[in-house]
Amino acid sequence: MLNRKKYNPETIEKIIAASTDFYNELRVDEYGRFRSWEHNYKVFHDARELDKVDYDYLSLHLSFYLASWGMYRGSSFLLQKDYRIHIPIIKEVLNHKYDILFGIECSQYKNKNVINLLFELADYISNYYNEIRKEVKEEEVLQDVSETLVTKVLMGVLGCCPAYDRYFKDGLSREHIGIKRFNAKSILELVDLYEANFDKLEETRAKMNVEGLPYPQMKMLDMGFWKIGFDSDTNKGFKKSH
Repeated sequence: MLNRKKYNPETIEKIIAASTDFYNELRVDEYGRFRSWEHNYKVFHDARELDKVDYDYLSLHLSFYLASWGMYRGSSFLLQKDYRIHIPIIKEVLNHKYDILFGIECSQYKNKNVINLLFELADYISNYYNEIRKEVKEEEVLQDVSETLVTKVLMGVLGCCPAYDRYFKDGLSREHIGIKRFNAKSILELVDLYEANFDKLEETRAKMNVEGLPYPQMKMLDMGFWKIGFDSDTNKGFKKSH
């Protein structure tokens, strides 16, 4: 049982305004970079209902989505592999035991088995990419792959948790919300925030969809806090951000 706390009404209004602005900005440019999440989320939704899955096609989508959100920049080990490197992750994600995580409602994470399932999958993704990175670098790497990569994959294929990147965590910090690391305590605080302000947030989310598929609750929080963090950065340009 969560110990619900009161949240600053201004914070909730900021989340609503920021997520709405982000969503509306996507509508302006039909081919905008950040629409890659919508395309990716939709094809993974459709794939869960297919008897025969085109893993090559899904891997192309996942690769381009990750690239759009900065995961192929600089010295990323992913640059040394082709797009099919993600196929084992995709096969695991499409296991029907994870169906409950797709577009999950925040309240479902109050079930311990469900939140454990999220972190079971996160561990699988982290361990898989750790092995790939070790192969690429030809040496042991002490730190796990970034939680940014793991959570961007989870957001892209399931919409089940925010992507814990720089701007999202900056948004959390500015609004004094939760732990800035991807763990159960942080997810449950986001759950509590959503549940405590359910009616207001749902009224806004109801206006957001991709080809008739509703935006997940966690995507709304992801957009809101990301945009708050992004807007607070005075040393950025929209086209260069990630």
